[in-house]
Amino acid sequence: MNDLIQTFSVYALPIVFAITLHEAAHAYAAKYFGDTTAYAQGRMSMNPIKHIDPIGTLLIPIALYFAGSPFLFGYAKPVPVNFGNLRNPKKQMAFVALAGPMANMAMAFGWLVLAIMLRAFGMNEEFLMRMAQAGVLTNLVIFAFNLFPIPPLDGGRIMTSLLPHRYAYKFAQLEPYGFFIVLALVFLHVLHYWMTPVMALAGIVLQLLVSPLTFLLH
Repeated sequence: MNDLIQTFSVYALPIVFAITLHEAAHAYAAKYFGDTTAYAQGRMSMNPIKHIDPIGTLLIPIALYFAGSPFLFGYAKPVPVNFGNLRNPKKQMAFVALAGPMANMAMAFGWLVLAIMLRAFGMNEEFLMRMAQAGVLTNLVIFAFNLFPIPPLDGGRIMTSLLPHRYAYKFAQLEPYGFFIVLALVFLHVLHYWMTPVMALAGIVLQLLVSPLTFLLH
């Protein structure tokens, strides 16, 4: 129980930020490209309460922790997007979908910069360092998970946008079953064959981005 409480205290803030900004980024992108559905419903917001889903944000990560899953992830209430309202629906669907994962990459970069600064200035506050490391890991997990190419995940939306119309229509019909497919892949320990390389690649990109800062501070 103590381990769970410590894990929760370290990961709580990074997870809340990760899911809130992920969903807000979708809403901002949708409004930019012409759909005001999320904006009209008050979902273009940085307020976590508007995005937290009791099952996806709390119950599923805790269940995965006790199940010994190599990755802890969750989800927020999806931002409502009416893709038909976009100025160029098929093309811009991909940009709206990509906005969420890119927000997670930006947050992972921010947490990594914090960790580097804490280390560089000798601020040996263990809790802050663990939180910064959790922030990087959490956002990389959410980044990779959401890019898995099956609807309704962001990667599925991007794939639908890229496929020719005939195949896109058929692929989009997987959406009602997509989340159950993903959960099955998680519990069968198959999804890590996607998660591990995508997270590793994203980690390399982050290291390249922070390399000027690490060079200056050493």
